[in-house]
Amino acid sequence: MYLHELKLANFKNCESAELVFSEKVNCFVGLNGAGKTNIIDAIYYLSFCKSFFNAPEKLNIRHGQDFFSIHGRYVHDDKEDVQVACIQKCDAKKSFRFNKKEYNRLSEHIGKFPLVMISPYDRDLINGGSELRRKFIDGVISQFDPMYLNALVKYNRALLQRNMQLRQFAEHRVFDSELLHLWDEQLAVSGEEIHDKRHQFLDDFLPIFQHHYEMVSGGSERVEIGYLSKLDHKPLRELLEENQQQDMATSYTNVGIHKDDLELGLNGFPLKRFGSQGQQKSFVVAIRLAQFEYNYRKIGYKPILLLDDIFDKLDDQRVMQLVRLVGDDHFGQVFITDTQRQRVERLFDDTDIQHKLFEVNAGTIREIG
Repeated sequence: MYLHELKLANFKNCESAELVFSEKVNCFVGLNGAGKTNIIDAIYYLSFCKSFFNAPEKLNIRHGQDFFSIHGRYVHDDKEDVQVACIQKCDAKKSFRFNKKEYNRLSEHIGKFPLVMISPYDRDLINGGSELRRKFIDGVISQFDPMYLNALVKYNRALLQRNMQLRQFAEHRVFDSELLHLWDEQLAVSGEEIHDKRHQFLDDFLPIFQHHYEMVSGGSERVEIGYLSKLDHKPLRELLEENQQQDMATSYTNVGIHKDDLELGLNGFPLKRFGSQGQQKSFVVAIRLAQFEYNYRKIGYKPILLLDDIFDKLDDQRVMQLVRLVGDDHFGQVFITDTQRQRVERLFDDTDIQHKLFEVNAGTIREIG
């Protein structure tokens, strides 16, 4: 499965573009701020129904315009071509269509076009808050497990309602334990399912990740990913009961899978504190390549891989190693952005990898060669 055509109108700084891609490697080159990442983000949008950067939808509309549109045509080995379209108007609900049929729920689309993105922002997995690490694990599992995504939606909906109920109790100085118990039950059912599937995922994912770290780093360090959850020790129903007084005091639910975290380690020490810049870079690249491998095993075909501006902090040898790795038959369609056209041309001069090269300048894209 690969993206054959992409059409954009008024998406971020791109007024209009119609692009035909290689089914193997596609490179976008241009200065910082030219709009390379915007093209990558549009491809991401077609898989996840939203921007990678989680900006308000209106900010994705080109300045001075009242809508944006993204149209993609995918080719699958044994199926007819598929069209995906997103149209967002300033004062209207987002329209997302699969073969011209609009979805009732956007969650129905997740997983149809698996995609993995490697970006400079992946360093936030190490240095950012726990919410980003939960977003990572939820995003991976949701692409192949619709039941997990459904449980996550139910949990977040119940959590929102429970927090609203706690605030109302505080405002009106009343308390109804039976009403709160209703939300506790919904949180417990969905939360336990999510907790168990996260553990199962990490058990399967860790050996794949360790293998890819060895390939990217060329070293022998031992990397670990641990799951930190209070549900490892007590059921969620019991935890909610024990923390009821604290929840009443803060008007917020203080325990649950929305507070869980991932512990990232290197040779038995926290990666954030003891990992070098190069080790951290190798860690996040390896974790995304392992995500690709994991999805591939689950769904039976290759996800699209996006590499956004990741070469700057890698030495030439690791850059070449990474390009050869993603250019072999194990990987499918790949999109790469870089600021240095000469570097990209030099990389592909030394290989026979099928590729296309595009130059991006102030939102205008043209194919080179």
